[in-house]
Amino acid sequence: MIMARREVLVQLDDDLVTELDRIAAARSTSRSELLRQGARAVIEAEEEAAADAELIAAYRRQPPDPALARSAARLAARTVPEW
Repeated sequence: MIMARREVLVQLDDDLVTELDRIAAARSTSRSELLRQGARAVIEAEEEAAADAELIAAYRRQPPDPALARSAARLAARTVPEW
């Protein structure tokens, strides 16, 4: 699938460009592709952090039932193998 691309001007210091070029060469890819992968990684990390925050907020709104938590702890204590 071919996606439309937009050229974006990004200013980087020389040391960062040198390191990016080294990594790109080691991976047999281009600097642009490496930067695209990095951008995707940042976006995915943000999405995961948002999902984690939503889950935490949900538990704060409705914490687990204490009786259910005690029951789960007892069950876990009986089923965990002894080391």
